[in-house]
Amino acid sequence: MREPPGRDGELRRLFQVMQLGDFARLDVYRDLRKGVPEVVYAAHKSDDELEAIVGSYLDERGYALVTRLDPDRAERLQRALTEGPEAAAETGFTYQPRARVLAAYTAAYQAPDERGCVGLLTAGTSDIPVAEEAALVVTHMGCRVERGYDTGVAGLHRLAEPLTRMLEAGADVLVVVAGMEGALPSVVAGLVDVPVIGVPTSTGYGLGGDGTAALLSMLQSCSPGLVTVNIDNGVGAGAAAALIARGRRD
Repeated sequence: MREPPGRDGELRRLFQVMQLGDFARLDVYRDLRKGVPEVVYAAHKSDDELEAIVGSYLDERGYALVTRLDPDRAERLQRALTEGPEAAAETGFTYQPRARVLAAYTAAYQAPDERGCVGLLTAGTSDIPVAEEAALVVTHMGCRVERGYDTGVAGLHRLAEPLTRMLEAGADVLVVVAGMEGALPSVVAGLVDVPVIGVPTSTGYGLGGDGTAALLSMLQSCSPGLVTVNIDNGVGAGAAAALIARGRRD
């Protein structure tokens, strides 16, 4: 991992762009400028493009985060980054095949200091992959994650234990992921005194299957304190939640 320029070059560093061929312009210091790490969206990128992008982030920042990465492509990417002539042998990886998220690190990577706590709830088990996208971002922004999965309104008593645990743990914000009719974020927002971020998912039947029903339900909620991101946008929810959590601890 290269050391960033000294104080005289700080402004230039924060707005530095790395050109990769004619296919990518990398915002390599986004985390320093915004507090939010760059996350590489793997879908619709070629394997060569993905390898070049991830390798560049490892060289420059010591880590790289990737979403929507299928297992066979994850295996290929790991081989390319560890077995090639210029590969860093000390590169480590964590990959969640169900959520299709990968984090890669060099030996130089240092995790951010922990500050803030984010509670992460899902209505159903099928919503977990999107929730884990949020967790990927939250943890790499230095926030602790408290999880409570499969707590939807079809059996609302399931919500009591994880929600109580999160509040007792000092959660600064809650991310609530739900498909079908998307009711759980409204319920949670009506019970707590911290911000709630609703994440509709493309889980369910008919209009529920593409996330439309859940999105409209959350947007029409009468519970104050609830805001909503786009369908399946775990990354955006995680970034917003971590910014809120860290800001509340300043």
